[in-house]
Amino acid sequence: MTPGELRARLMQIAAEPLVPPVVYGEEIIGELEKPPVPAAVLVPVILGRKPSILLTKRTSHLTKHAGQVSFPGGRIDKEDADPEAAALREAEEEVALDPTRVEIIGRMSDYVTGTGYRITPILALLPPGLTYQPSPHEVEFVFELPIETILDPNAPQRQHRDVLGRSREFWVWPHPEHFIWGATAAILVHLARKLRDDK
Repeated sequence: MTPGELRARLMQIAAEPLVPPVVYGEEIIGELEKPPVPAAVLVPVILGRKPSILLTKRTSHLTKHAGQVSFPGGRIDKEDADPEAAALREAEEEVALDPTRVEIIGRMSDYVTGTGYRITPILALLPPGLTYQPSPHEVEFVFELPIETILDPNAPQRQHRDVLGRSREFWVWPHPEHFIWGATAAILVHLARKLRDDK
C-alpha cells in the first residue's frame, strides 16, 4: 500500500460510522466495579516511503503499565477540550511531538480495558523525518511498526497467560525487540481489519 493509498483508506475509515462504538477488552468479565476513566491515545501513521505506526515503550519505573508498549496518550484531563486535545497534549509531553505537524483525521471505536480505562483512539497522520525526544520519566523508546506488518492477516498471534488463577488470551504483534500486546495490540488489530476491509 503506497502512502497515497494509505491516506485515502484512512480517510475512508475516519468517515465511516463507529461500529461498534465501544469495544470491550477480552479480559473484562461481567461489569466493571466503577465507570472507566476517560483516556485518549494518538494512533500516529507516518506517511513515509514505507509507512509505519509510531509506538512507544514506557519506562520501567512507572506505577501503571510500566515497560509496556503503547501509543502516545493518557488520561483526559478536565482542561482538555476533547479526546483529540488530550492525545495531542500527551504526545507532546511524552515524545515532544509538535502538534502543528499532526494531521488529525478522526476517531476509532473506544476501547475499554480491564484496568479501568475507556480509551478513545485518535487516528492521525505524521510526515516522515520528524525527530522525537522521549520524556525520561515516561518513555524509554520510540519505535515504528511497519504498515506492511499491520496489513498481514497472519502477523498478530493469540497468546495466553494465567493471571490471578484465570487463563487470559490476548493479541501479540511481532517485533524483533518489543512485546506488543494488551490494549495497544487490540487497537492495532481493529485498525488492521479496517485497513484490509475485513468483513
